[in-house]
Amino acid sequence: MGDEDSLSERRMSPPVIWHGHTVSTGIFKQSVEGPVALGKLNLDGDRQADLTVHGGEHKAVYCYPAEHYAYWKRKLTDRDLPPGSFGENFTTEGLFENEVRIGDQFAVGTAEVIVTQPRLPCYKLGLRFESDDMVRKFLGSRRVGFYLAVTQEGQVQAGDEIKLLSRDPEAISIAAFLELYLAKNWSAADITQIRRLFEFPSLPNDWKSYFDHRLQDTHRASGPAGLDAVS
Repeated sequence: MGDEDSLSERRMSPPVIWHGHTVSTGIFKQSVEGPVALGKLNLDGDRQADLTVHGGEHKAVYCYPAEHYAYWKRKLTDRDLPPGSFGENFTTEGLFENEVRIGDQFAVGTAEVIVTQPRLPCYKLGLRFESDDMVRKFLGSRRVGFYLAVTQEGQVQAGDEIKLLSRDPEAISIAAFLELYLAKNWSAADITQIRRLFEFPSLPNDWKSYFDHRLQDTHRASGPAGLDAVS
């Protein structure tokens, strides 16, 4: 995080009404000052409303590049967009989806973290911006940010530098990972990339299961000739 970056905590807001339904959400954020404890599951004070899709060890911290805010301010001219508007814990500088890789290990404050996956927005992003179309716009922009797991608990605060500790040069970037997820069809090169994903312990098992099932479907659809081509 740079000098102008923000550390945010997700606080549970009162339930809101969205399309006639009462919804509990923790997407509304506010910046915090001073050191904050970063544990295995979240920042101290962080709250998630639906733990089936949010939070957990592989989504302990959500990072969103500060540089993306200029894009959204052009697109959402009627919105005030303070840091934390997209539900992120860390509003970062210099960490882009096409550069950050699955398995990258960073030090921030006295903690250490590892990159696990991109963010896939849920309907609550639409609730946050009062627009059903926001989820599609967010995903279509490819400006999605990424999640971190905590490998060493510690203290963090706004302004802390995020230092790269290690990177596998063969690892896939967040941007490339997202493209594989969104692609309707895969090339042989794509399948080679996907097979490498199974080697990364930081990638959650549910993602590995997702890609494994899609690979099996691709093989069944392509038949013996297709299997020979991609094996």
